[in-house]
Amino acid sequence: MRFLFIHQSMPGQYTHAARYLAQAGHEVAFITQPRRAEIAGVRKLEYRPTAPASNAHGYVRELEDAVANGLAVAGLCQWLARDSFVPELVIGHNGWGEILYLKDVWPEVPLLGYFEFFYRARGSDVDFDPEFPPERDAAMRLRTRNAVNLLGLEAADRGQSPTQWQRAQYPQPYRDRIEVVHEGIDTTVVKPDNTARLWLSGGRCLSRADEIVTYSARDLEPYRGFHVFMRALPDVLKRRPEAQVLILGGNGVSYGRRPERAETWRAQLLAELDGVLDLRRIHFLGHLPYQQYLTVLQISSVHVYLTYPFVLSWSLLEALAAGCLVVSSLTPPVEEVICDGDNGWLVDFFDVDGLAERIVAALAGKEDTISTRLRAAARQTVIARYDLSTVCLPAYLDLLRSMLGSSKNL
Repeated sequence: MRFLFIHQSMPGQYTHAARYLAQAGHEVAFITQPRRAEIAGVRKLEYRPTAPASNAHGYVRELEDAVANGLAVAGLCQWLARDSFVPELVIGHNGWGEILYLKDVWPEVPLLGYFEFFYRARGSDVDFDPEFPPERDAAMRLRTRNAVNLLGLEAADRGQSPTQWQRAQYPQPYRDRIEVVHEGIDTTVVKPDNTARLWLSGGRCLSRADEIVTYSARDLEPYRGFHVFMRALPDVLKRRPEAQVLILGGNGVSYGRRPERAETWRAQLLAELDGVLDLRRIHFLGHLPYQQYLTVLQISSVHVYLTYPFVLSWSLLEALAAGCLVVSSLTPPVEEVICDGDNGWLVDFFDVDGLAERIVAALAGKEDTISTRLRAAARQTVIARYDLSTVCLPAYLDLLRSMLGSSKNL
């Protein structure tokens, strides 16, 4: 069979599915913007959207970009059709408009859209943090921003969301067509390793024998609680004089607003906390190769994951699968994964003192029976609910079969 995946940043959420289908002998193509990424056996096709040249209202610039992406992808699909490649199923992320016009190219080909987040002005991420209140026009701006979401929902035959909460953000009339299927964690790769070692640039070697606090995000920013985490560190470092802190993430802004008093959130928080942090014990590691990132998780004494009510990070599930003792925020969709005291600890997102207390307690008891139990339960949660080979990939293939109207082996 023929499958076509579409994501501007190949492979996105489709690493495992595209690889599996190619290895199973299917003809698989992937449309993306120029990227170095490759998947063995998958044909990669790149597109470059034509940049919109207009003086349109600021609210619709994102829509203009989405239209440009959609038109470029549609043009590439028309070329594929002329080249005798017509897929049995198209699978694409809706976020950047790439799937908007596929039904105008292939009306009869089923389309599965990935629906990650529907923007809401109230009760979600935008009005969550009183330190950064929403702009006065947030509701109107977000209503317009959802145009791409709504156009994609109308275009797709079915949808996929990774968590129940993310699905529930979409308007009620569309939810019945959106299946909750997480892309999965390969627990044969992401697993505990008591022998793991990490060498820092200064030559120091860290292992499970050390007291290590870990934090990871794509970028260090308030959406992932970086400001709360940093404000908890002075108390943690004072009370645990042997603790080392490993912070993974870039200095850009993936979500939310840019800092006002510095170039980066890292710089702004370091300036705010100047004089009260022992910077000799805080290590900013940036983005690491995947195996080194896993090593950080494997040597962690306590891993901190904080988030606004927003898209769930893969890093939380990877930390649990690696057997980390996780302290996380009491926010959705984290609450779908962690039950306080059963497989991790939950704290109020804004409770800096409470976060510090939990981190200190985890460091003090990192080898006790409670810690051991939580670590084991954390990994078991991922194995039981998010394991790639036994849970998520089979569920995903069932979704594909239902769209194909076929019981064939995939």
